[in-house]
Amino acid sequence: MGNLLAVDIHAANIHDSPGGCTVFMDAYDKYPSIDGVCGDEGYNGTLKQLVERLGLRMDISKKIKSEWHVLPRRWCVERTFSWLNHSRRLSKDYEISTLSEKSFVLISHSHTLLKRLC
Repeated sequence: MGNLLAVDIHAANIHDSPGGCTVFMDAYDKYPSIDGVCGDEGYNGTLKQLVERLGLRMDISKKIKSEWHVLPRRWCVERTFSWLNHSRRLSKDYEISTLSEKSFVLISHSHTLLKRLC
């Protein structure tokens, strides 16, 4: 459905795989019924090992080829990012603090969810 289970904003010098471990553990602590994770090849290292240690499965999307084709479940992530880009404050990197950036992501997603109710 594209709902955010956990959010973390970190510096650009932190690779996706170790940074994803923090987000995954936050989501897994809140929702222990999670039975699988999807990710691209950037999450193939540390995060995949963590997920497999917990006895869960992780589906990794393969590298995009030159010809066009639909990648399974990747569209959910891209669609969610496009919903967040509708927020003017998230359209560019305006924020200095990672905490304020995280807050605006949560506000933007809450706005999207509230629009679905009406």
